[in-house]
Amino acid sequence: MKTVRNKYIPFAGYKAINLFGILFVKGNVKLSETDINHEAIHSAQIKEMLYILFYIWYIIEWLIRLIQFRNSYMAYRNTSFEREAYQNQEDLYYLKGRKFYSFLKYMR
Repeated sequence: MKTVRNKYIPFAGYKAINLFGILFVKGNVKLSETDINHEAIHSAQIKEMLYILFYIWYIIEWLIRLIQFRNSYMAYRNTSFEREAYQNQEDLYYLKGRKFYSFLKYMR
């Protein structure tokens, strides 16, 4: 996964963001293997959703969760994409056995 270090992206409070399979990392932030695996899970999600559909789905689901939780951070943490990534980020072999569209199991 290509990594771009800069001082603007991601927003304050976040270490990294995966945009179209490119990892944007804030300045000198050190990423752990867990952080990188989390973002690699997102890369798999992005590819299987053909890039643009991933972002459309993500925004729509985030808006639904925002109405549900009335809190932007809780909305973010409860999207199916983030739930899959956070639940499996410590399993460094997760992507080897991950089935397509596994994020669907994390919708509720």
